[in-house]
Amino acid sequence: MKTRSSEVVRFLSILFLAVGVVCPRLTAQTPGELAIQTYAGLTITGSVGTVYSIEYVTDLAQTNDASAWRCLEFLQPPASPYLWADKSAPATSKRFYRAVAMEAPTNMVFIPPGTFRMGSPPDEVDRLGREGPQTAVTISRGFWMGKYEATQRDYLEVMGNNPSGFNGVREVWDPGCDCSTNRDCTDLSRPVEMVSWDDATNYCATITQRERAAGRIAANSVYRLPTEAEWEYACRGWTSTRFSYGDDPGCINGNDPQCTNLTNYAWYWYNSDFQTHPVGRKLPNPWGLYDMHGNVWEWCQDWYGEYAGGIALDPQRPVGDWAHVVRSGSYYSGNIAPRSAYRCWGEGSYDNVGFRVVLAPGQP
Repeated sequence: MKTRSSEVVRFLSILFLAVGVVCPRLTAQTPGELAIQTYAGLTITGSVGTVYSIEYVTDLAQTNDASAWRCLEFLQPPASPYLWADKSAPATSKRFYRAVAMEAPTNMVFIPPGTFRMGSPPDEVDRLGREGPQTAVTISRGFWMGKYEATQRDYLEVMGNNPSGFNGVREVWDPGCDCSTNRDCTDLSRPVEMVSWDDATNYCATITQRERAAGRIAANSVYRLPTEAEWEYACRGWTSTRFSYGDDPGCINGNDPQCTNLTNYAWYWYNSDFQTHPVGRKLPNPWGLYDMHGNVWEWCQDWYGEYAGGIALDPQRPVGDWAHVVRSGSYYSGNIAPRSAYRCWGEGSYDNVGFRVVLAPGQP
């Protein structure tokens, strides 16, 4: 998973402020020169649309030690040059900054920060009570998200085993296989399932350890499950309709004859033959994410609980007592259409629950 390109920044200046903050100024391509600034941050001059890892060290002697740099956020500047300020810098601290251009991790999409209304309005067709009250949510930092649900190939490569039911390995009948020509009935491009929340988080921890050791992510960036808010924000892709592609107003209870467009975006009750399918075969949402409305449910980082309503900044529910959130709907969803706000819960492992990962900055 390539995530970081060669460093393309240089220190331009260092200024000790009265509060003791060191403010080096950086640029993406311009040769170094002396300049003065009065803020904790940097100026980025580079390609608009490029994603940068914004990082800092507290000791100038550590600048050549790749493991010493701590990531604050992933930033996609809207203009060049772009002035970035560190709002998290303690008033009495000293920080040296750099911006490192990132190559997109394999099969991942950058999700920029923003705001949205989480949950469904009271008049939404097929709405469930657990989808409200609607909450005005701000996602303050961008993150990378898996373009696809984690596949059986992904899981096998990282964890060394494949627990999935729809692959023939566990001797579960797979209606999609012709066992006269494919003895094992194995298709590793299907999403992994029969994985518990613990299995999914262990997968994320293993990738994080591997990518940190290889120097492809900062020492405090992590692969993890998305929070429920991040998941719905990414699913909607700036939309507020029932589905990421629109309202599909005749689509009630996942009734196939009335679902004009759902079959183009999702594997669900009426088109799945009651089995998983290879990822990425349906149309993506506005941000280029596939299977956000079906195929398998996806574990989220959060424990399940009711929404608080009102306004929330990066909400998450890190503590709970009985089940974790799952989102998306699955190949088995039928009586309720798998809308953007559709949510449920689970514990244990199931043949219709998998996951997708995010790469997030500034984590333990």
